[in-house]
Amino acid sequence: MSQQQTPEWKARYAVRSGVEGTVNEFAHGHGMRRCRYRGQGKVHLQHVLTAIAINIERLSRLPSTEEAPPPRQPTAFQTYLDQHEIPRPKSWRTLGT
Repeated sequence: MSQQQTPEWKARYAVRSGVEGTVNEFAHGHGMRRCRYRGQGKVHLQHVLTAIAINIERLSRLPSTEEAPPPRQPTAFQTYLDQHEIPRPKSWRTLGT
């Protein structure tokens, strides 16, 4: 199909491929086809805890970085404030304290 050669289609398919891989890992790699417990609440809790464990497992496999991550790009609002020389606090969470 010619539409499968477009960059938009390839970008959407890459996201889908990642999601499918995660679902496959969850179902087959961690035994989520069968639940240990009865009842929707307990099953949901099992799924949530398994997802947390998978995330911790993935994070532990990331390479360690000794250097600090690069600073984030300013948001459009922060850029606007800077362009108009309006002072802004370092952290917006400290407003009012």
